[in-house]
Amino acid sequence: MAKITSLQNDRVRRVQALQRSTRRRLREGLMVAEGLRLLQELARAELPISQLFWTPEFAAEDAGRAVLATLETRSEASIAVSPEVMAAIADTETPQGILAVLPIPTLPPRAGSFGLIPDGVRDPGNLGTMLRTAWATGVSRVWLPPGTVDFTNPKVVRAGMGAHFCVPMAKATWEQIAADIAGTSVWLAEAERGTPYDAVDWRGPVTLIVGGEAEGAGPEARALAGAAGYVTIPMAEGVDSLNAAMAAAVLLFDAARQRRGNSARHNNAPVE
Repeated sequence: MAKITSLQNDRVRRVQALQRSTRRRLREGLMVAEGLRLLQELARAELPISQLFWTPEFAAEDAGRAVLATLETRSEASIAVSPEVMAAIADTETPQGILAVLPIPTLPPRAGSFGLIPDGVRDPGNLGTMLRTAWATGVSRVWLPPGTVDFTNPKVVRAGMGAHFCVPMAKATWEQIAADIAGTSVWLAEAERGTPYDAVDWRGPVTLIVGGEAEGAGPEARALAGAAGYVTIPMAEGVDSLNAAMAAAVLLFDAARQRRGNSARHNNAPVE
């Protein structure tokens, strides 16, 4: 079986460029996903794959063989590489032996009119966690405004744990966002003022804005929310805020609870 062993191979260099450069990813419309768990999610999502890279050691394992059998049927190219090449093209320090280059998904909005805007979120781990939470809570669409870290950043993709393959998300200008969310109730998370989150009616068409870690939401987001559109998470005395990903999780899961209806409360009642 032929495999790539040279770090100077053109395919190797292209993957490295995609890992490093937001501009390159967006220009080519490609992103990179790596690791067994993430690739298993990709297999379930049934999205097309441009190139699949794997090591013979990975393919020799039962889990590796199973995921490869599925992914190879949708990949334009399936390429064996040496462990040294995998280490060079992966973004992780200890790669698991599989990596895919795929078109950035363009998914239609999911039903429900339940939107999320992470505004000025610059930490890749926080954004990835927010996207994973959006997936778990049934968010129908995520808009990524200017100033938010690139959602195809390798660290964001790993932290999202498959959200990129299932939740519609895209970069957008504030003008585009304003047009898209017109007619929805817009709520902006704020640390020290606003309506307590458990007093908000999340059941209709709604959009949640969560500001970034350092400066919070910007003026464009505040204009969309308006003077009455602030939501807050009451906390114990002496605690002034949560990080962006944690705040988003609290708010999104409460919204999801309401949107499921009263039956969810009954189904989750403790058994005596």
